[in-house]
Amino acid sequence: MDEDRIPVIASSGQVLERDELVSAIELARRAAGLAFDGSPGLRSAIDQLSLVNILGKAPRNGATMLARSLGLSPSRCEYTTIGGNTPQWLVTRAASAIERGELRGALIVGAEAMRSQKAGGAPYGRGFPHAETSGEDGSKETEGDLVVGDDRPGLSASESAIGLVLPAHIYPMFESVMARTAGRSYAEQRATIGRLMAPFTEVAAGNAQAWFPTKRSAEEIATPGPDNRIVAEPYTKLMSAFLGSDQAAAIVVTSLAAARAAGVADSAIFICSGADASDVWFPSARPDPGVSPGIRAAGTHALEAAGIGLDDVSLIDFYSCFPSAVEMAIEALGLSEDDSRGFTVTGGLPYFGGPGNNYTTHAIATMASELHQSRAASGGTGGTAFGLVSGLGWYATKHSYGVYATTPPPGGFKVGDTSSDQAAIDATEVPVRSGESVDGDLLRSAVVVAGTVVYDRNGDPVSAPVFARLADGSHVVAKAHGEEMAHLAGADLVGREIAIEGQPYSYHVLSEGGS
Repeated sequence: MDEDRIPVIASSGQVLERDELVSAIELARRAAGLAFDGSPGLRSAIDQLSLVNILGKAPRNGATMLARSLGLSPSRCEYTTIGGNTPQWLVTRAASAIERGELRGALIVGAEAMRSQKAGGAPYGRGFPHAETSGEDGSKETEGDLVVGDDRPGLSASESAIGLVLPAHIYPMFESVMARTAGRSYAEQRATIGRLMAPFTEVAAGNAQAWFPTKRSAEEIATPGPDNRIVAEPYTKLMSAFLGSDQAAAIVVTSLAAARAAGVADSAIFICSGADASDVWFPSARPDPGVSPGIRAAGTHALEAAGIGLDDVSLIDFYSCFPSAVEMAIEALGLSEDDSRGFTVTGGLPYFGGPGNNYTTHAIATMASELHQSRAASGGTGGTAFGLVSGLGWYATKHSYGVYATTPPPGGFKVGDTSSDQAAIDATEVPVRSGESVDGDLLRSAVVVAGTVVYDRNGDPVSAPVFARLADGSHVVAKAHGEEMAHLAGADLVGREIAIEGQPYSYHVLSEGGS
């Protein structure tokens, strides 16, 4: 095999900061510095620097600034669009370029400094690039950085019109569908989620990079209380991603030849495959918001491209911003919720920390470290160990999967082909009505497909968004009429019949439902 065309994770670095006030770019510099510390020769192999989108404050030309601070001279500096899937997508993209002989190496790095920003210590303005011009490859250029990735908005106008913006309000809507499918009350669903997420806290407790290295019981996670309020039915605070950390991670993707030249070939982890897919783009237009055919497509084809089955995988990290994301992956790939392998190597976004779009960079770095330790423990005689990593963007919308291994894939790196699956997924999009008069009979009533009740910090219900199905099969997005809110605390809205009115659509509850 041509080592110039075998992609590997050559090194990585992770940092967190609990005391000093720092910027995201400074954290990114520290993480990248750690990735190069043990192998300074890797610096000369970096042709491309990819900076993961920063939700907090960042300079507009952060990738270029970071390259200069690290003493790198890549021919390409780029900044991604929003999406927790982007780190894995970037790895697949870089590995593909290496396999084609078009790239020697890439530095993929990201960071968030939300803790410092909240304390007033992040010195840069909003980091969203603007003044863009199109590049030859469809990317966009601003002040030296190229903007790469899918930049479609995550929500439709009808979803935004009723105030649906926060993931913390939309992922619970997915969970409401799962609870109804399983025939569980919200209290029963919380107990089930507690059992699913408790092992995540055990992993976090043993991870020096975790923001909350604390083991918690299923009961602690599931039981509402003063320190664990219900954020949106059925989720408690301890079930939700934590964005308030200062964390950064960097991974160096090179050819095996470049890793060998830098003296790190023996610790390199092989990139076997990658695959990407999306669910129906807007959540309200999905025929069943409680499942993810996009995850099924990306995960299945990544495994097929690697030439293995899920039983061959020893380590898994599913994106875990909220429990429904994990549950969707479990269902899509045919796993059991009590699978002995567990579903995280980091501890997950609620416990390890959820540094914006960059969590998956941490997951890949940790996966590479775990696989390296597995190989070292076996003395290189334990056969091949495989790891599966997933990334997720927007509202369980964009999905990226990657397979990693301790030995080279016999057939070389491959990208899973999800094109036919994607076409089939896109064809299931449900029409969503908006801006139409409610005078006609069709819009007078609907049945709730997915919904939640959102609470303020005092425990008072403040909104109750729903996706609902009309008699003709189309959907509407609506919020509870103001006078309804006092009666909706603790309510499971799925299956209830509602009456639609106004613009944007609001509703009154007509029945207990249950269909």
